[in-house]
Amino acid sequence: MFSQKPEKLDTWIKSAPKYDIPELQSFIEGICNDKEAAQNGISYSYNNGLAEGSVNKIKVIKRIMYGRNSFVLLKAKVLFHELFYAEFN
Repeated sequence: MFSQKPEKLDTWIKSAPKYDIPELQSFIEGICNDKEAAQNGISYSYNNGLAEGSVNKIKVIKRIMYGRNSFVLLKAKVLFHELFYAEFN
């Protein structure tokens, strides 16, 4: 992955079964199901990490508030957190 050469993916997939690790075999099957997406992930430098981080932050706030308040308060907390973070960073 770090070589930025998606053609090496096939070589790795062929060499990985010799390690006989069940979790690795399952991972390889998943890669083979959508090999084009895996190759694109190696080729391109951009990702969806920023969006995933935002979703994770909202889920944490939601878990903390579980069963206590409404969607309006959740929205206010998320927006306040973004404002607070932007102001000090």
